[in-house]
Amino acid sequence: MNPLIKIPVKKLKCGFFLPVFGFGTWQMGGREARNYENDDLADISAIKTAIESGIYHIDTAAWYAQGHTEEIVGRSIKGFDKTGLIITTKVAPMDLHYDDIIKSASASLKRLGTDYIDIYVIHNPNPYIDISGTMKAMDFLVSRQITRYTGLSNFNVQQVKQAQESSSNKIVCNHLHYNLKHRGPLNDGTIKYCQDNDVMIVAWRPVQKGLFSGQEFEILEKICRKYNKTPNQAAINWLISQDNTVTISKTRNLNHLKENISSVGWKMDKDDIDLLMENFPDTTDTVENTTLAKLIES
Repeated sequence: MNPLIKIPVKKLKCGFFLPVFGFGTWQMGGREARNYENDDLADISAIKTAIESGIYHIDTAAWYAQGHTEEIVGRSIKGFDKTGLIITTKVAPMDLHYDDIIKSASASLKRLGTDYIDIYVIHNPNPYIDISGTMKAMDFLVSRQITRYTGLSNFNVQQVKQAQESSSNKIVCNHLHYNLKHRGPLNDGTIKYCQDNDVMIVAWRPVQKGLFSGQEFEILEKICRKYNKTPNQAAINWLISQDNTVTISKTRNLNHLKENISSVGWKMDKDDIDLLMENFPDTTDTVENTTLAKLIES
């Protein structure tokens, strides 16, 4: 299959880059626990189709389906040139002690079937574990070329600062629940802090579980008519039109995949970005529950 489109990239001053659109794998193989009735072959086919369509950033986590999602990703990328892929995985917040991080990274490598992890991300902050020890372990992994880059997920401004102050390596990204509707990390200053400090924002859940295509928003429909795009395409493009911001999204449906890919390759006018930023109705400031009892659905 010929790639549907060449995915453009965004690059930080430090040289780190990510494609503006990547493929998420949350709920492939199960949710927080493995689903033994899951159609793994369908998930593998979806990931392979995404790669063949031009998507080369694949995001997963050790927490997904008790590690089984990583195994699905590992099976999916066999036969592809792995140097042409960017694989992100995450260490669970209960595993942030030094030795646990080293063990978790080793287990992820085995499940993924790779020699290194492109971007190793702390899935969620853990207030009960000292961040300095966590970051020493992350630095060790980079020094041994087990991981290439260090990232964060669901960290607010103060937590990002603490992590970077404890790390010898540049923190390159912060995965955040951010979209037209969900403005928590924008309104608490995390988005601006990351933009000002050369940290890539990886926005997860960009179409808010189908909200924008399933419910009519007059202001969004106006934008769609102007650009001849669907609501999901406009919502994704609104995100990736912002500084240092990329996104990840998951779909098993080929038509949805084609729709999502068509969100890139064009740029929304700044006036329209601002219009949606300032006037989209009923936005929420809610920040995702970060207690360890709740799996962060990124």
